[in-house]
Amino acid sequence: MSDRLEQLTKLHDADPADPFCAYAIALEHAKAEQFDQALTWFDKTLSIDASYCYAYYHKAKTLAQMGSTADAQTLLRTGIEVAKQAGDDHAESEMIELLEALD
Repeated sequence: MSDRLEQLTKLHDADPADPFCAYAIALEHAKAEQFDQALTWFDKTLSIDASYCYAYYHKAKTLAQMGSTADAQTLLRTGIEVAKQAGDDHAESEMIELLEALD
């Protein structure tokens, strides 16, 4: 386990309700190409905060890297709606761009 991942895990253990810690752990796993673990942590992020827009984006990227393009596209459509409801235009536009790239 990397030092960064170890630190993030400690932070998450101290506050399991913090979606940022779960999200950051997911990103670390994705970066290390530990895709199954990354997906688990993205799911954990979204269970803590279903409006965490970038968890949709990065989970979709991970799914696409795994070859699950259809699942990534479905997730992006959901994430785009969440971003619209949250008023997060930047996240919305990034997810639209990724969705178009996957088509």
